[in-house]
Amino acid sequence: MDERGRHMTEGARGWSRRDLLRRGALLVTGAAAGAGGTDLWLTHRRLPLAGGPASATVGNGAQDVGNGALPVVWSGSTPQRLVALTFDDGPAPQWTPMVLDTLAQHRVPATFFLVGTQVRKHADLVRDRLAEHEVGNHSWAHRDLAQLDAAAAYDDLSRTHDVITDVTGRAPRLVRPPYGHLGGAVLHAAARLNYRLVLWSLQMVEREFPDDPAGHARRIVDGVRPGTILLGHDVGQRRRLVALRGLPDMIIGLRERGYTFVTVSALLGAGVARTPNG
Repeated sequence: MDERGRHMTEGARGWSRRDLLRRGALLVTGAAAGAGGTDLWLTHRRLPLAGGPASATVGNGAQDVGNGALPVVWSGSTPQRLVALTFDDGPAPQWTPMVLDTLAQHRVPATFFLVGTQVRKHADLVRDRLAEHEVGNHSWAHRDLAQLDAAAAYDDLSRTHDVITDVTGRAPRLVRPPYGHLGGAVLHAAARLNYRLVLWSLQMVEREFPDDPAGHARRIVDGVRPGTILLGHDVGQRRRLVALRGLPDMIIGLRERGYTFVTVSALLGAGVARTPNG
């Protein structure tokens, strides 16, 4: 070993574990940036540490993980022409009534993944108008749960679970994390609550037809397959409003192709949940 290498080795002996992890993370981050990549954000996420955002464990003690398993689904596996319509981020008085009016007019059930702060703020809307639909957990304030540690992710989802149960009289059994981000802490928290974690296989956010609700509806109809879980929003932006204005045409178009609308739980009960390998 040359003189430079010997000095580096001797210096490393005095570093703490945190120093080593941080130095290693910075080296990886710097290498990625130098290669034209983006910041890997390793030190912030504390990747190597149990209980951190990337970890699905909380250390070496006995873990409370509900029934010990967590199904994660993107769609249903069924030969039947079934489709589940879902709406995230509500309830919101400017948007949710528009969605509910359309669903009621066409007698379509849906699954609403609710944000806890919105449920607390608009409790009357949830009590009065969501009785015919399924409800799921979509976090307390739409933070990225994949950035939280295991305890914080659980507290967030548990708080939301309680307010949804209190207001609707029904305990949610489904969860969809904001942005679909699946950090290990999110998985651990969902398992503790005995949830089924639901993502989606087709989304209704419009990019191809920004001013054409009918064109958007045709795109959705063409993309649906048996077992599709459709992602929509009842809060949000102009692109989402285009999707909602095209909702009647989409419903009619899918029914003309022989599709039946069901809740997510009914869809998953009709077949085996589809995983990436299934």
